[in-house]
Amino acid sequence: MRFLVRVGVTPNAITVFGFVLSVGTAVLAGFQFWIWAFVVGFIGAFSDMFDGSVARLSGKSSRFGAFLDSNLDRFGEGLVMGGIGIAMAYDGRTYAVAMTFLALTGGFLVSYTRARAEGLGIDSNKGGLFSRTERLILIGFALLLGGWGITIEVVMTILAAGTLVTFAQRLFYVHSTLRDADGPPDAR
Repeated sequence: MRFLVRVGVTPNAITVFGFVLSVGTAVLAGFQFWIWAFVVGFIGAFSDMFDGSVARLSGKSSRFGAFLDSNLDRFGEGLVMGGIGIAMAYDGRTYAVAMTFLALTGGFLVSYTRARAEGLGIDSNKGGLFSRTERLILIGFALLLGGWGITIEVVMTILAAGTLVTFAQRLFYVHSTLRDADGPPDAR
């Protein structure tokens, strides 16, 4: 990270680089180049670990940088899931397409509930099975083992169930936090 700061690489450049790799991963997955999709996706996920650290080390932390990073992370994750879904649709694997769609929706709901709760002043990042790290690990398994039997169906089913459970956990946490803060409803 210090090397990246020394040579003048900006945190936003790292964020955009990671996003470009997500686009490449999505295309490779869509064409079922599973191992290459895994390699490119791994490099992209690995590079994503550096933007925040480079921002702090270089003194270039910004609210826009954090905003850009969060949005491009979601966009990239969606594209990769879309690439997997396209590959499954091409093969006529309807169940895998459905589970990929549910996993994608669940992943977006997990992120959205966290962002919306933070907008209400609540830290909803408590608990939950499938934060972004767990989602990326499972997506990595799907890419690495994509050509083997029903691996994608299994991984996407686990991912769909895990993200929807995490969404529910965060939803109930925010509900209980707001209920405790607001008190009982009026009995009119």
